[in-house]
Amino acid sequence: MDKKIPLSVVVITKNEQDNIEKCLQSVHGWADEIVIVDDMSTDKTVEIAQKFADKIFERRMDIEGIHRNWSYSQARNEWVLSLDADEFVTEELKQEISKVLEANTKFSAFSIPLRNFIGDYWVRYSGWYPAGKLRLFKKSKFHYEEVEVHPKVFLDGETGHLTKDIVHKGYPDFEHFLASLNRQTTLEAKKWINTGRQMSFGKAFWRTIDRFFRSLFGKRAYKDGFVGFMIAYFASLYQIISYAKYWQMKRERKK
Repeated sequence: MDKKIPLSVVVITKNEQDNIEKCLQSVHGWADEIVIVDDMSTDKTVEIAQKFADKIFERRMDIEGIHRNWSYSQARNEWVLSLDADEFVTEELKQEISKVLEANTKFSAFSIPLRNFIGDYWVRYSGWYPAGKLRLFKKSKFHYEEVEVHPKVFLDGETGHLTKDIVHKGYPDFEHFLASLNRQTTLEAKKWINTGRQMSFGKAFWRTIDRFFRSLFGKRAYKDGFVGFMIAYFASLYQIISYAKYWQMKRERKK
């Protein structure tokens, strides 16, 4: 592709030296602008990014929704493609996005399928594929809820759906998967506390059981074999671990 398209790719990073080069190589020379917002990395993330990025900002992650909204506001183009540092764009997706933007589409945003991997295993079921996420959007029509974990998306306009993939190499192994689970459940418990949400052990226990069977059978995780079983198990653990941390935080606040 000789001509760059009027698109800003925004990547939020923190200690991603092992992933960032492949991510940025996949969009370099195609997108009109690459913006990096780095959360005070202590490795070579920024040094590597300087070879590809048009803008690099250092900003400490505070509230995820706020951080993402600020990051997208730094883009000079109206159309933004949001990528994580452990993701890359396929050639097929680049062609599809180029055609969409050239066509002056009526949509304000597009969902894009994520091809998720654990190690070298592509998770084809378990609700992980082709579970599209809103990653391509007009920045003036799109913003996140300003909360710490799993912020909701607010969109002014209609959503379209692309068919080609972003490849997500998010979990090199189960150790990283568990580390992510630990971080996310801490943030989930904090969100419950900060928003005044009332949770009970009974509700958390029911969700734990429900999530396991819904993932294993409803989302057909069993078709991913042992990997699918572990995904279903971790999905159920998310509920009860979040509750355990919430319970502890409430007790500490009372003290």
